[in-house]
Amino acid sequence: MDLKIKDVAELLSVSETTIRRWLVGGKIPAYRLNHQYRFSRIEIENWMMSCKLDLEETQIYPPEEKDSEEAPLAKTGTQQFSLFRALVKGDVLTDVPGKTKEEVIRNSMKAVAPRLGLDVELVTELLLDRERLMSTALNCGVAVPHPREFIFKGSEDRVIMAFPSEAVDFQALDKQPIHTLFFLFSSQDKRHLHLLAKIAHLSGSVESLEFLRSRPSKEAALAFIKNWEGKISG
Repeated sequence: MDLKIKDVAELLSVSETTIRRWLVGGKIPAYRLNHQYRFSRIEIENWMMSCKLDLEETQIYPPEEKDSEEAPLAKTGTQQFSLFRALVKGDVLTDVPGKTKEEVIRNSMKAVAPRLGLDVELVTELLLDRERLMSTALNCGVAVPHPREFIFKGSEDRVIMAFPSEAVDFQALDKQPIHTLFFLFSSQDKRHLHLLAKIAHLSGSVESLEFLRSRPSKEAALAFIKNWEGKISG
């Protein structure tokens, strides 16, 4: 599904004016359709993972830009605890064995795919196919492996938090090895990008990174994320 300026502004918690300014400056990928800007999910996804993430304000900005005067857009409702709900339906894995990202992804899927009703080999290959296109590593030791295709129907979103037994190389832009993985399985473009943006914001918080490095249990992770989501916009 093509996204409009309004959709992208809401996903990134900035104004439509900011999105238009980025478009004029060529700082965000888009194309024209019937004289209107449209955005593809995969291009915005790649752009989000390669952008600067401000560690204090947890906002996503294009390289060389920070819009310090703009406050995040307030938004409540069904999206407010979307990451919490996706993790409830998902799981938390600790001490996942593997010395490479391929091994960690495969071993994680061996642990959770049957519980999710997914074929281990198929979902593993879908995840690795996405990694070949572009690394899903964010900065600060966090990665968000996910397939390009939506493998769940309806309104089902699931997040699997996984902690490798040792940090692994994911070809991150900041060169840091990955200590936390958020496997993201969504069923719709907007919810996928919304969850990706939330995980990026979470990984931009010093407090959150310290918590993730503690390798929390699912119960502890759910409590932390619910409290964190309750404090942020959207």
